[in-house]
Amino acid sequence: MKTKIIRIIISAVLFAAGLIIKPEAEWITLVIFIASFGVVGYDVVFEAVANLFKGHILDENLLMSIAATGAFFIKSYPEAAAVMLLYQIGEVFQSYAVGRSRRSISKLMDIRPDFAAVLREGSPKRVPPEQVECGEIIEVSPGERVPLDGIVTEGSSFLDTAALTGESVPRRADAGDEVLSGSVNLSGVIYIKVQKEYAESTVARILELVENAADKKSRSEKFITRFSAVYTPVVVGLAAALAVIPPLFIPGQVFSEWIYRALSFLVVSCPCALVISVPLSFFGGIGGASRAGILIKGSGFLEALSKTDTVVFDKTGTLTKGVFEVQSVRVCGGMDRDELLRLAAHAECFSSHPIASSLKRAYGKEPDKSIVKDVQETAGKGIGARVDGKAVLAGNAKLMESMGIDYVKENAAGTVIYVAADRVFSGSIVISDSVKEDAAEAVSQLRAEHVRKTVMLTGDSAGAAQAVCSELGIDEVHAELLPGGKVDVLEKLMEQSRGTLAYAGDGINDAPVLARADIGIAMGGMGSDAAIEAADVVIMTDEPSKIAQAIRISRRTLMIVKQNIVFALGVKAVVLIFSALGASTMWEAIFADVGVSMLAVLNALRALRVKK
Repeated sequence: MKTKIIRIIISAVLFAAGLIIKPEAEWITLVIFIASFGVVGYDVVFEAVANLFKGHILDENLLMSIAATGAFFIKSYPEAAAVMLLYQIGEVFQSYAVGRSRRSISKLMDIRPDFAAVLREGSPKRVPPEQVECGEIIEVSPGERVPLDGIVTEGSSFLDTAALTGESVPRRADAGDEVLSGSVNLSGVIYIKVQKEYAESTVARILELVENAADKKSRSEKFITRFSAVYTPVVVGLAAALAVIPPLFIPGQVFSEWIYRALSFLVVSCPCALVISVPLSFFGGIGGASRAGILIKGSGFLEALSKTDTVVFDKTGTLTKGVFEVQSVRVCGGMDRDELLRLAAHAECFSSHPIASSLKRAYGKEPDKSIVKDVQETAGKGIGARVDGKAVLAGNAKLMESMGIDYVKENAAGTVIYVAADRVFSGSIVISDSVKEDAAEAVSQLRAEHVRKTVMLTGDSAGAAQAVCSELGIDEVHAELLPGGKVDVLEKLMEQSRGTLAYAGDGINDAPVLARADIGIAMGGMGSDAAIEAADVVIMTDEPSKIAQAIRISRRTLMIVKQNIVFALGVKAVVLIFSALGASTMWEAIFADVGVSMLAVLNALRALRVKK
């Protein structure tokens, strides 16, 4: 690039000298402009000749070479040198734009780990991540990148996950927490038990998605490829006819005048603006999305996303956190709230069930198992135990009824735990999956993006599903569905959709639906491998609000693509007509090619900018 810029500067100086110096001998002017042309354009001419032997005849190098050399033959020396000079300036701008876009994407490539310090024979040994097996312990020191997915077994630290999620706030990792490969350890030494081999790790999946994204062309890109293949030979044929036919059949016309028009026509016809700016726009859109923690697997999916009409959500893990929490506590008979939670948490202290875990978290302390005796679990009903001398029952309504205990029925959505102490009803605890903080914002933003319909599909109970839909403002809900039932409902919704239907989910049971939808969106931070594999878009932050952002990015990218197509074809059409009629000079032709290309590429760069 530096060499090319130096050549452009030298050529520009010679070009200016050719315009300023007015020697008596015309050959001196010719030599100056040939020197200006040669310094900046020799590689273009060589490339054109080389492509002739390779069978690539009608490319932009040949078009520029013919136009410039032809201008020399008809003694339009300044135009001949200017064609190549400005063409190369345009190439520099294009190279800069492509380089900037690729650098944005290549930042993701920095997440590839160089090594893994695996504990073998009592000491850490640096080996390639591919050689570490599941179950082995790896050591990650401050400043190092986590090489493999796993669970922290010892130590605590803060992790920078910006490369994975686009979020700049470090995340704390303590013993028992899951950590993802590609994140950077910021503070203390941590030891991680490897859960996935490198090929299945988060970092490997991300790199594969990014590397393969460019291979999946959108309809717009395929159109440009087909368009160029037909367009270029047609305009070359028209230029040849324009140079030869009028002088032969129209009296008084001279070849030099029509050759000049044909050369201008040829310069204008070069489809550089479309061929470069359209793929660059899509590449920029994918790059900008990746920086925001949204991985789009190809420009075809980016284009389809822009036409989203209906968004269908899974519930658990997508709109909700997938973690059961105590939502409300109601006490009776003079029982204290804290005492009720203490009794329930101790009764459930030996259970690993999610409901038991939520009771322990609500209690806020580690239950003292030494005061718990005679634990008896009744399948499908609940549990009984003697806690600190009291006979405690904790379970559903069936447990209360089977034990003959009068209780107050709770109508709240979610799982209700009724508690009795010494056969006296003491109160009820409502446990449910809590809604993600940005779930309501996600639905609101989708409406702002003119998404016509939002739907939720879930295997959960109708009451719990309806409560979530009412809270979030979702238009339609289908509950108590098995995976096959989700697909059946989805196909009916696809028939009703006026555009693209996008489905967002995270679980293994969502994989069939993700694959069947027009666009499958996986919650990739904690989502299952099957869901991520089946999806077309992966939200690395697990935030449903990113779905609306992905749609915004796709629509903005498509708007930029359409602007470039209309602008490039519109300007070229006008100048082509003027060139054929002799109403424009080679200077207008140069602007219609190089100038339009530069402006289109600069416009395409806007796709890289994504507001957080």
